[in-house]
Amino acid sequence: MTQQLSRRAFLSRLAALTAVTASAFGSHGAYAQRSATPRRIGVLLVGFSPESKEAQQFRRGLADAGYVEGRDVVIEWRSANGDYARVAELVADLVESKVDVIVADSTNAALAAKRATSSIPIVMAIVGDPAASGLVASLAYPGGNVTGLSIMLAELSAKRLQLLKQAVPRLTRVAVLLNPAMPSHPKAVEELKAAAPSLSVELSFVSVRTPDEVGPAFSAMTRAHAEALYILGDAFFSSHRTTFLRLASKARLPVISVSRGFVDAGALMSYGPNFGDLFRRSAGYVDKILKGAKPGDLPIEQPTKFELVVNLKTARTLGLTIPESILLRADEVIR
Repeated sequence: MTQQLSRRAFLSRLAALTAVTASAFGSHGAYAQRSATPRRIGVLLVGFSPESKEAQQFRRGLADAGYVEGRDVVIEWRSANGDYARVAELVADLVESKVDVIVADSTNAALAAKRATSSIPIVMAIVGDPAASGLVASLAYPGGNVTGLSIMLAELSAKRLQLLKQAVPRLTRVAVLLNPAMPSHPKAVEELKAAAPSLSVELSFVSVRTPDEVGPAFSAMTRAHAEALYILGDAFFSSHRTTFLRLASKARLPVISVSRGFVDAGALMSYGPNFGDLFRRSAGYVDKILKGAKPGDLPIEQPTKFELVVNLKTARTLGLTIPESILLRADEVIR
């Protein structure tokens, strides 16, 4: 009897040990499988470089989701450096490489990706107006293979003009730099036209598609007697911001834009979403897709972090005194 009980106890302990061991090895097995076949993520950049602090937030987002680069995922970076003519070629390369998902940093990048593939999921990190651009059916129900984030470009356009007027109350003429190739710019232009009369501001619209058109654009601003420059959000503009700001400084034009990168480079002000936060959040979409979610079922999200940045160095150079009300509202003041 004692021998039988001892044998039963031994078998019971053995079964428990086997279950624990199987559980442990099952867990390691899952990681081993992920390590053996890391998922490949294509990141298509037009307005940012892979080394930029904004794009690097995508890496942080993946790490926050538990991914280890090299073990679980491999990132295939592609950068057009602001040259829209290269985007189609870079997308084709990612599609040919059979990446599991494509992350796009701009409207044109996302559109190029959608034209190139209907099967590879596409995540928008920074897109002005996904629905108006034809990328998704609606924000709530994207459909197809595209999802991600919107930067509310048009919705914030009037707010940005109001802030510029508050910062420089004497303004009466503002030049607006736009890119006719951007699907989201017409709606932003409508918002600006609607807001301008109540601010006693006359707008002149200047189009730029290529680097060759930058010089003539500033000549047009001079002829229009512009007193400030409002730069609409565009990947091409962001990648060439040094050129735009150099010419604006020469013409003594205070500049406002959607991106704080412009302020870091010498613009007077920026107001808009935190682009680094959007890149980080786009990694959450990638995580869901890699775990089996369909992009068309994932609603488009709006920004949750907005920041007003003011460059007092630039203000002093231009001989401007920024009202205390603006400085108190600013999330950051560059002194």
